[in-house]
Amino acid sequence: MVDVEGPSAGRSRSLWETLRLLPKIDLHRHLEGSLRLSTLAEVAQAHGVDLPSYNIEDLRPYVQVTDEEPNFHAFLEKFRFLRRFYSTREAIERVAYEAVADAAADNVRYLELRFSPATLAAHQGFDLEEVTDWVVWAVEQAGRDFGVTTGLIVTIKRELSAAEAERVAHVAFARAGRGIVGLDIAGDEVNFHLAPFRDILRQAHREGLGLTIHAGEATGAWSVREAVEEYGADRIGHGVRAVEDPKVVELLRRAGVTLEICPTSNIHTATVPHLARHPLRHFLAQDVRVTINTDDPSISNTTLTDEYLIAVREIGVSLPQLGVVVWNGIRAAFAGQEVKQPLWKAFKGEWEKILAISLPDALEAERLR
Repeated sequence: MVDVEGPSAGRSRSLWETLRLLPKIDLHRHLEGSLRLSTLAEVAQAHGVDLPSYNIEDLRPYVQVTDEEPNFHAFLEKFRFLRRFYSTREAIERVAYEAVADAAADNVRYLELRFSPATLAAHQGFDLEEVTDWVVWAVEQAGRDFGVTTGLIVTIKRELSAAEAERVAHVAFARAGRGIVGLDIAGDEVNFHLAPFRDILRQAHREGLGLTIHAGEATGAWSVREAVEEYGADRIGHGVRAVEDPKVVELLRRAGVTLEICPTSNIHTATVPHLARHPLRHFLAQDVRVTINTDDPSISNTTLTDEYLIAVREIGVSLPQLGVVVWNGIRAAFAGQEVKQPLWKAFKGEWEKILAISLPDALEAERLR
């Protein structure tokens, strides 16, 4: 480990420990990819979920990327196995609560947790409205218990029919400002197009929700351009393949659209061949707003501290650049000024104290939008 010395450190610390101490923001974390392995085993035993084994280590290859060849569709298959664990209201509330608790343990102060009501409801035929309210309640409770401000993003899977997607969207619209802060389009971007969701995406902004679209992960730079120009995305989930087209990179910079970068996940889905070739540094050099996130902490066996460490040690991001990344995250959050302004003031003070670096001053409210 690299040691960090300085007047703010007090003593020599490993780089990982220093990064763990920093307050963090995670804008791209899937609830369905955040289940603890211990919880899986306990839920399975308590509710009779049929599994090949109840031993955590035996379960690991089914729900976590281990030593298999990186592959986008193989990554998505992990979620199919996880669906059987949404067996009761108690199980869903527990998973949502623990997702926030685990973020808090990693010193994440602001979290946007996305989830698919259709996925949570499907296994047992739960009502979409009820299952959404269970998640909202659990996250609110965890936020009070652990001091994490959490906004929920409702995910619509591309694989849904137009009618199913509309039902999910209206669940989100009905709860705009009451726990739900954004709408997300995710899933198999290779085989399912955005066109069926055009009207839903237009309405999301009218309902006051932020809009993030998974693009430029399994498909090329064109999908990022499409998400921004045709569908009005405020943020792009992943978006790393935008680097393939300089005009798309310039579009992102000019439009101020934020990329939600998840380095470990990008390796596991074969979006990037290896970390030394990750375009994160290139985006920073081109003044594209990028953030660093976990995506699916359990599936990728990672934390946000781990992702920061990878960014610094493997990708070559400097500590001041890491400060810019967290600044981008606060600017791009689907939260109001009453959240963003005090959040940045607290982050700026702690980051400068721990790292002995200068970060941007808090700007006028309109500059934080």
